[in-house]
Amino acid sequence: MDLTLSDEHRQLRELARRFTDDRIVPHAQRWDRDEAIDRDLVPALGEVGFLGLGIDERYGGSGGDNLAYCLVLEEIARGDSAVRGIISVSLGLVAKSIAKHGTEEQKQRWLPGLTQGTQLGCFALTEPGTGSDAGSLVTKAEKTEDGYRINGRKVFITNGTWADVALVFARTGGPGPRGISAFLVPTDTKGFQATEIKGKLGMRGQATAEITLDDVDVPEDALLSTEGFKLAMGSLDKGRMSVAAGCVGAARGALEAALKYAKEREQFGKPIAGFQLVQELLADMAVETDAARLLTWRVADLADRGEPFGTEASMAKLYASEAAVRVANNAIQVFGGYGYIDEYPVGKYLRDTRVTTLYEGTSQIQKLLIGRALTGVNAFI
Repeated sequence: MDLTLSDEHRQLRELARRFTDDRIVPHAQRWDRDEAIDRDLVPALGEVGFLGLGIDERYGGSGGDNLAYCLVLEEIARGDSAVRGIISVSLGLVAKSIAKHGTEEQKQRWLPGLTQGTQLGCFALTEPGTGSDAGSLVTKAEKTEDGYRINGRKVFITNGTWADVALVFARTGGPGPRGISAFLVPTDTKGFQATEIKGKLGMRGQATAEITLDDVDVPEDALLSTEGFKLAMGSLDKGRMSVAAGCVGAARGALEAALKYAKEREQFGKPIAGFQLVQELLADMAVETDAARLLTWRVADLADRGEPFGTEASMAKLYASEAAVRVANNAIQVFGGYGYIDEYPVGKYLRDTRVTTLYEGTSQIQKLLIGRALTGVNAFI
């Protein structure tokens, strides 16, 4: 693996850096307090091509490989992880699922809007009673004369109240993973209702929702795949790569803030950067950030070469999410009492990164996936 970035990758990273500094960083604190990102940021993300990375230009995409995707997400998350989540879900989980599994008609209908930022997607998998055990979901899609009728509830759905299309996973067959299908449901369909969840610890600017589907009728061509569980798990493998990339960005943001503060803050007649234990904190933060980045780039490299990457994605997501929490926590320690108030960004980094150890597979689930790959023994059941 050549770790030297191409000119194209460097230019894209610089574009993402400038966009983050200009359009995200100045507003992140306000979005966090208001629990709402400015909606006009979404078409701006589309205009610079960040919502079309990896999607064919025929459908409005901006092309690029998985490493390019990771570079952009790292920069975006350095500014605000909630914005990174919008991209990861609408592009990474929804648009890329349509691009891979959809019919030509489905691609033509949804991809141009999703890639340009005139529309958003949400990934409706998690239910009130089924988080880690997604194969036991109870939302049902019953066959009708004209298509399907869907009934059920979903929870903790990113972009839920903003989305124009929901990728809904529902049971069309018997129990277990094999009975699950995936549907593209326009959110303005009668019976579809999304209610925003407020009061989150972190990612507060992101629109997270509970979704109710009450006799939602969709036509036959809304069916994306009869192998919905397989589609979901495949999407989440890449989703874990994007979460890891975002964690690297958040960790880097916390590290950079701590470095700046440590050089400026004086105690006992000199900058606190001159104290050994502060340097220990900073050194640990830097090592963990770089290690998380390299694990994430390995996943991108494997995916770009067409190699299996599921286990490596679990490793990257596990390490990067836990490391980002540790880095942000250490950053607060460097700031001391000032790190505990939102005048400074490090508290937000800690709150935002904490959820990354939970969604798209908890840290414990990642360990089981890695353990199964190592031993060949399934510890889930």
